[in-house]
Amino acid sequence: MNAPRINEAEIARIMRELVATRGPARTICPSEVARAMAGPDEKLWSRLMQPVRQAAVRLAKAGEVTIMRKGKPADPDDFRGVYRIGAGPEGGRDSD
Repeated sequence: MNAPRINEAEIARIMRELVATRGPARTICPSEVARAMAGPDEKLWSRLMQPVRQAAVRLAKAGEVTIMRKGKPADPDDFRGVYRIGAGPEGGRDSD
């Protein structure tokens, strides 16, 4: 089976969309992003988890999302284990 084509821009778009939809006081699981891209096939979406993590780090450094560990913001350069993704410091507000 071929690996899914990894589109970093699409990962970032879906992540932003899911975080905005969830709202500023809530978080999403990284697997939600991977599943939105790959569908229900666990083998496909599990291969996307590392690229999703990389996108979360990149967006967190840009201030677009916040990486959360144990309910607190985590340093995007220094976190391990289970994490969630929330709105960035601006609250994830859209300009419209």
